[in-house]
Amino acid sequence: MNQKILLVEDDRNFGDVLKSYLEMHDYDVNLATDGEAGWDAFHKSEYDLCIFDVMMPKKDGFTLAREVREKNQEVPIIFLTAKTLKEDVVEGFKIGADDYISKPFNSEELLYRVQAILKRSGKKADLDEDIKIFNLGKFSFNYPLRHLTYDGDESSMEKLSPKEAHLLRLFCLYKNDVLPRSIALTKIWGEDNYFTARSMDVFVTKLRKYIKKDDNLEIVNIHGNGFRLIDRSEMVEMK
Repeated sequence: MNQKILLVEDDRNFGDVLKSYLEMHDYDVNLATDGEAGWDAFHKSEYDLCIFDVMMPKKDGFTLAREVREKNQEVPIIFLTAKTLKEDVVEGFKIGADDYISKPFNSEELLYRVQAILKRSGKKADLDEDIKIFNLGKFSFNYPLRHLTYDGDESSMEKLSPKEAHLLRLFCLYKNDVLPRSIALTKIWGEDNYFTARSMDVFVTKLRKYIKKDDNLEIVNIHGNGFRLIDRSEMVEMK
């Protein structure tokens, strides 16, 4: 079954072009031409991805995305906009956007971003929430006990705090992929705001200190999105 996309774009001609292009690449696309019509379409069906123009009549893309997020925290959202102000980009990611594309853009660029996000979201859907023990490079992480052990040496064991353990577990589940900041903040801190984001940065710094014994492990910032826990030993094995 083809993956289903909700495209909400008030420029009908532009929307038709994007719809046809995506359908050429085997996506099932539903086009709505204003925010209210987009909200109505979202209510009536399930989608694998949403693409929202920001500036639209009746209901703008940000408002539509907020309403979508109240109903569904997981469906990926891409914003299309002619606005490139930093505040607008930040606002989009705060709402829970997965990507932000400024007009004008190449259709092929949009396609690659759609493919990457759908691949990532499919990966997230397959995450096993019941995993308790994680292998992380040379480390073993026992989530229920909050024990992080290096190279099988019990004397090296670190006892993590509850928040450290929760955050490391999320990093392990998203290993070698991007952990969106909004997901970590919502799951662990209960809300996504400036203060919780600064708190998360402190805990990321602590986890970096724990894993620095293994040169193959690194937590990197993904600007405007979140963090990525890289396990190079696993990436070599995958090759």
